[in-house]
Amino acid sequence: MAGLSRLFTAMVTPFDPEGNVDYDQAKRLAIALLDSGSDGLVVSGTTGESPTLSREEKLKLFAEVKEAVGGRGTVIAGTGNYCTKDSIELTQTAESVGVDAILLVVPCYNKPTQEGLFQHFKAIVTATSLPCILYNVPSRTVVNLAPETVIKLSEIGNIVGIKEASANLEQIAKIIDGTNKDFLVYSGNDSDTLPILALGGCGVISVISHLVGLQVKEMMEKFLSGKADEAATIHRRLLPLVDAMFVVSSPSPTKYALNRLGFRVGKPRLPLVEPDEKSAAFIDATLSNCKINLPIEAKV
Repeated sequence: MAGLSRLFTAMVTPFDPEGNVDYDQAKRLAIALLDSGSDGLVVSGTTGESPTLSREEKLKLFAEVKEAVGGRGTVIAGTGNYCTKDSIELTQTAESVGVDAILLVVPCYNKPTQEGLFQHFKAIVTATSLPCILYNVPSRTVVNLAPETVIKLSEIGNIVGIKEASANLEQIAKIIDGTNKDFLVYSGNDSDTLPILALGGCGVISVISHLVGLQVKEMMEKFLSGKADEAATIHRRLLPLVDAMFVVSSPSPTKYALNRLGFRVGKPRLPLVEPDEKSAAFIDATLSNCKINLPIEAKV
């Protein structure tokens, strides 16, 4: 995956009407996302409602999606949480079921120091041979993973990159400047993708690519081929959809949009709920002005 994949989708987890994980629909969604521009998928990340998934559900999801995807795309397993021991065990088991890489989020709730974060990630990554991507999202975890800590962690061989969702471009620039050229810095916010590419970042782990993956990929390809003005035009065109997909807590808007378009993924699990009437109307209006890339009738 290193240096080759620029567009990953942080995939939602489909649920059936009873609220159980719909593994068959997850496989269909995975194929549809690859067919609409994604190079790979993050499974059981924030957008995949990982806090509400059991260990058994996560492992079966990893295995089923990887079986469906095969060699077509990279499957990154979200295995990090606020318990280092549990994160190690889930990471090792995920490796045994065949995933390609690991996503490790900054622990929420515990509020560790920077040294605690360093030791947490070091303990997990040294327990696996898989490439690992850090995930900094302080709006959800409260604690920010400082650039100095990222730079220090990047010296550990199988930490290959970071998903940066701090929205702090100065911090992201420091990470890019202080790490080796092969360290992969992905945007964790769709609105930051183009600015991070301009700083020297690699790509994006995206939410809106559920719907407009080909357009996100085109935007990045335009920029990387020197057509910055054309890339900026696409970026601006996609910003209303970014706003719609985060009008309430993600992934509720994305699930609503997929269901609305005919790709059944079910409701979010509590404590998340479906968008309220006003938010749903805003999403509907935004979708009516979008060209959707996702093939609805995807087959495994």
